[in-house]
Amino acid sequence: MAEVDIREHQGLYERVYSLFSIVGKLRPDISEEETEGILKLLPPDTYRALRSMLRQDLLPATFAFMRTLQVWMDEAFRAKEEGKKVVLVPFNFPPELIHAFEGAFPLTSEVLSTLGVVVLEGQGERYWDYAMGMGLPDHMCSSNTIELGSVLTGKDFAPDAIVSSAPGSCDVNSSIHEFVSHLLGVPHFMLEKPGDSDRRGRELFGRHYLSLVRRLEEFVGEELKEENLRRVADKCNECTDLYYDLWELRSRVPTPVPAIFALYTYATRFTMWGRDEGIECLRACVDLARSNLEREYFPAGKEEVARPLWIYLPYFFDFLGFFDWMESHGIANMGDVLMCCFPQRIDTTDRDSILDGMAEAAWNMPMTRQMGGDFMSKRWLDDVVYAVKGLNADCTIYCGHHSCKQTWSVFSQVRREITRTAGVPTLCLQGDSWIRRMTPMAVIQEELTAFVDNVMRGRAGRREGKRTRRSRAGRGGEAAAAAGGEGAPSPEEDIGEADKD
Repeated sequence: MAEVDIREHQGLYERVYSLFSIVGKLRPDISEEETEGILKLLPPDTYRALRSMLRQDLLPATFAFMRTLQVWMDEAFRAKEEGKKVVLVPFNFPPELIHAFEGAFPLTSEVLSTLGVVVLEGQGERYWDYAMGMGLPDHMCSSNTIELGSVLTGKDFAPDAIVSSAPGSCDVNSSIHEFVSHLLGVPHFMLEKPGDSDRRGRELFGRHYLSLVRRLEEFVGEELKEENLRRVADKCNECTDLYYDLWELRSRVPTPVPAIFALYTYATRFTMWGRDEGIECLRACVDLARSNLEREYFPAGKEEVARPLWIYLPYFFDFLGFFDWMESHGIANMGDVLMCCFPQRIDTTDRDSILDGMAEAAWNMPMTRQMGGDFMSKRWLDDVVYAVKGLNADCTIYCGHHSCKQTWSVFSQVRREITRTAGVPTLCLQGDSWIRRMTPMAVIQEELTAFVDNVMRGRAGRREGKRTRRSRAGRGGEAAAAAGGEGAPSPEEDIGEADKD
């Protein structure tokens, strides 16, 4: 029954692309009344996301973000007509390598799933149900299964090749990408990360990365030009500078950075990092946050009741009920683990140095860096403690996704060590970040309210008069540009110990 029903509809990509083509025509100076009038014509699921994004205090950054995604989808849509290869990549594969090709373009499966959940009527549930109807196990991850379920219907935009870079950090991600590549009959390129994080492991990963580059060059039929690599790397460095500017602004107490900017940041990282559009989006976020600071406007209020860092994933299926609700209750969102990619500036001396820098970025991508580490709980803990201290977070929250068994296996240990090392409490939630049927937003809000009322309000007095520390990340990525990447923790560095010093 699921197969019959689903084939009567367009695929997820085409539906999202069509909607963004319309939304992209809105004027940046649209009034609140005009926004409300237009959004009332849309389905409730679409309304709850776009109403949050089109708040008057977010418009400059939101329109820059929407332009970024619109260009990303438009170029992918036109790629095949122009004789280019569309390469489907996971969230933890840096897209800048594909952007350096003249004959290839990257699409990110998890970003497409998220866009579907965010703006489509019925969210992504029909595509998840279709994948389950094919016999795929229900412990698959919805973040990639929703989009790939749409691809499997035969009614969606199909890629020319698939890259996987999640074995060891997210095996279900790698498994479904491999399954889809076999079913569609398209090439599947694997980037494996060694279990060791020492010099030997890093050198082996570098060789794996260069091997992937050669295989992609052969597939695309194009040798990567040094000038193209340098052009993309220069723009990656601009993105890195802006990333750390936003990090420093987020660390202010109270913070001038809106909660939803965490999503804008890593969505840009996973799609248009190294492109002008990505620079424009991040710059718009930084400029708006600086303007908020200058006029003393703080989205969660001057008296923040909590500053949580989500140590794994947040929720994406209801922006009004998540991002807006938190701010309306004085909860300042410090972001989540998807922001913990800690980019470093790329040495653009020559082709080899640029590719080395891109390989370093791949090593440091979220989950690859933590869950794919040689000692998962320690690598995860180190980055969490670094972010908690650098962002002046006063609590952490774990959203236990049903698919992520590897994080459940060490969560108790990580929570205990966060309390011991960073001195902040941790709330444990359950739910699916992309499927509302698992845990409704009302239940999540209830749990958050109880945690804030029973735990955080009693700690509020301790924050009175707390001096705002400058983030170790520094402004403009200057620290990250220093030798050794001081602005971001290196994979070998024990961040917890370093911060205690």
